[in-house]
Amino acid sequence: MTLKQQNNWKRRYFTILSGQAVSLVTSGILQMTLIFYLTERTGSALVLSLATFFGFLPQAALGPFIGVWVDRWNRKFVMIGSDLFIALSGVALALVALRLEPPVWVVLGILFLRSLGGAFYSPAMSAVTPLLVPEDQLTKCAGYSSSIQSISFLVSPALSAVLYSRWHLSAIVGLDVLGAVIASAFVAGIAIPKLAKAETEAKTSFFAELKDGYCAIRTQKGLFTLVLIATLYMLVFMPINALFPLMSMGYFGGTTTHAAIAETAFSAGMLAGGLVLGAWGGFKRRTRTLGYSVLLMGTGLTASGLLPASGFAGFAALCVAMGFAAPFHGVQTALFQERVAPECLGRVFSLSMSMMSLAMPVGLMLSGAFAEVIGVHTWFLISGLLVMGISLLMMSLPSIRSLDEKPAAEKELAALPEAAD
Repeated sequence: MTLKQQNNWKRRYFTILSGQAVSLVTSGILQMTLIFYLTERTGSALVLSLATFFGFLPQAALGPFIGVWVDRWNRKFVMIGSDLFIALSGVALALVALRLEPPVWVVLGILFLRSLGGAFYSPAMSAVTPLLVPEDQLTKCAGYSSSIQSISFLVSPALSAVLYSRWHLSAIVGLDVLGAVIASAFVAGIAIPKLAKAETEAKTSFFAELKDGYCAIRTQKGLFTLVLIATLYMLVFMPINALFPLMSMGYFGGTTTHAAIAETAFSAGMLAGGLVLGAWGGFKRRTRTLGYSVLLMGTGLTASGLLPASGFAGFAALCVAMGFAAPFHGVQTALFQERVAPECLGRVFSLSMSMMSLAMPVGLMLSGAFAEVIGVHTWFLISGLLVMGISLLMMSLPSIRSLDEKPAAEKELAALPEAAD
């Protein structure tokens, strides 16, 4: 990164982040509207689990291949195209809604298409970030990014709850399209540094590039172990994430307003956690920051499962605590951005996300089935205990703790001034 790029990184990065904030809010409104629709129409934990399953299926099935395309193509155009594709999938839903009440299978199909666009956008954004941001600012930028997301999560449920009862679905889709256009314009106006020609030359084989992405992460034991632990975490937590509305509206006997309050409380905690991470940067030993955040999340889930049916206020308070823990998971992204070559980042992020997403089908089916049989609150308790165990495992593994050490190349570079003296 040149000196000029270092001086301009905040303007470029925060311009993209601002556009993303607008798109996240409008997209979040539509996303929550669809969740409210499914919850109100079916009241089924299994259907909500299926909705989350379809939301993660593209990343799980196509992630490794998407990563190759992200590294081959212009990442700026990938981000713009992904945002617009997500918006257009909403337009398809609006056309159906103008004629009839959308069937559940149509809503699930739209969630799949929106997820497909996100499967391209997320690795492209993660791969672009280290091209704009100095390495020593990556962890803090993970906090800034999480703060933007949490603002969206904070605003979207409340707005969705209001608009869901007042607007036609096609109008909410129109709002989402406007947000996508604004975000795309912000990205289009920013010059994103390109990789050197030697780094972007396409290999003769698509699968050779796919293998390179796997090798880039597999050869680093600490990163690969961290992905495996994160996969285990996804197996347990993400299905629970889909059941939050049912916990509010089913176990606690609330309405869409109560579900929005819980989501808003979680997002308020995320905003606070993101701001803290952005200003502080976490512990010097970053894997400890990651481990403690997972432990806090597990504690919140466990306590939620122990609440009586009249304890919604306590659940809302615990949502704040769990939300506060969520942004600190961004430390994992910063570790990847620091230790993987920029030309491989698209493949590495897509592959790691795919590995984690592969746990989703099993986790979602199990969580939906168990929640129907033993009750959603009991499943919260069990999942919380499992997440706490995962955090202890993460902090005890030497290969993960070794990620707190500087890479060998960085150590050699740091030693050069001393050698010159």
